[in-house]
Amino acid sequence: MRIAVLASGRGSNLQSLITHWRRGTLKADIVGVGSDNIKAMALEIADQAGIPTRAFPMESYESKKDQETDILNWLEELGVELLVLAGYMRILSKDFIRRAEYPIINIHPSLLPSFPGLNAQKQALDYGVKVSGCTVHFVDEGVDSGPIILQQAVPVYEEDDVKSLSLRILKVEHQIYPEAVRLIAEGRVKRQGRRVIIFRDS
Repeated sequence: MRIAVLASGRGSNLQSLITHWRRGTLKADIVGVGSDNIKAMALEIADQAGIPTRAFPMESYESKKDQETDILNWLEELGVELLVLAGYMRILSKDFIRRAEYPIINIHPSLLPSFPGLNAQKQALDYGVKVSGCTVHFVDEGVDSGPIILQQAVPVYEEDDVKSLSLRILKVEHQIYPEAVRLIAEGRVKRQGRRVIIFRDS
C-alpha cells in the first residue's frame, strides 16, 4: 500500500511510522510527506529517511481551495492509497474529503467522541476525567467525528498538567498509529457504517 503523510510540526508520529516501516513491521511504502509549514520538523525527518517531501504553505496560495487542489494533485501523482494525518493542523475541507479517492485517517489525543478539536488534553483535565487516551479514526466531513479504528486509554493522575498528560498520551499514540496503518495495509480493516471491524491475526 502506498501511503502519504501530512504533518505540520515536530513529526513524532511520522518518526514512529518510519521506525516501524524500516523494521519491516509496516507492510507499506511511505511515498511522500507533505506539510503546510515549510519549517516543520516532519519534513526534515522525511528528508533524512529518503522520503520525498513537498511544502504547501498557505501564504503561497490565494485560497484554501487552491492549496488543497495542489495537495490533491500531488497525492494523485504519488499514487497514494492511504493518507495519514500526523499532527496536520489544518482541517481538511469537505470538498477535499469528497475528492480524495482513498481513505484518510487521523490520530486524536482523547478517547473520542469526548473532547474533539483543539486542546483535547486541557479539555480532559478541565472536565476532571480519570481516564484519557487517544483515538485513531477515519476522517469524515466533521471534526474528529469519523468512524473509530483503534483506541487506547491512559490514566489521568491528580498531579497531571497538560504537558505531563500530553506526553503520556503521545507514547501511546506512537504504538497504536503504526498498528492501525499496518492493519489497514494488510486489509484487516472493514467499515460498516459507523462501525469498524478489525480482523486480528489468527
